[in-house]
Amino acid sequence: MTGPRLPQWFHFGPWMFSIDAAQALITASPRDTRPLDVPAWSAAYGLAHLDNPNAWATSVIGPTSTALNRTYAMTADLTKPLIVAQISVNKQPPATLLIDGTHRLYRAWREHIPRLPAYVLTVEETRQIQDDLLLGPRGTSTIPPSNP
Repeated sequence: MTGPRLPQWFHFGPWMFSIDAAQALITASPRDTRPLDVPAWSAAYGLAHLDNPNAWATSVIGPTSTALNRTYAMTADLTKPLIVAQISVNKQPPATLLIDGTHRLYRAWREHIPRLPAYVLTVEETRQIQDDLLLGPRGTSTIPPSNP
């Protein structure tokens, strides 16, 4: 017997992204998928280093060697689109971040599949699903103002 499904979150530094909220946005505002370049994203996420027992490098944004369940990854559904967020900090051009699909990316990389389908969220949509561990939901502070 299984219990209720727990909410899915992706953590990156001080940020958390609600995968459930992202999926709801995609359902409410359907869009085409875009092809995600598996070799390029796998390199950026350091997947080649995960299986190296003498690894000398680690990825800043990818999973650690103990954080990725390889057995599960090899059963991941490659037809389910990944989700890519766009983040803009200090009005800089947006940067992309894979927030859902690391196991699928790993499987595709291992099986030499060149592309996977991905939904890309806008910067505004990303802000809607993003919480800050220090500042609270969508960047609003959870710390009460001090009394002067």
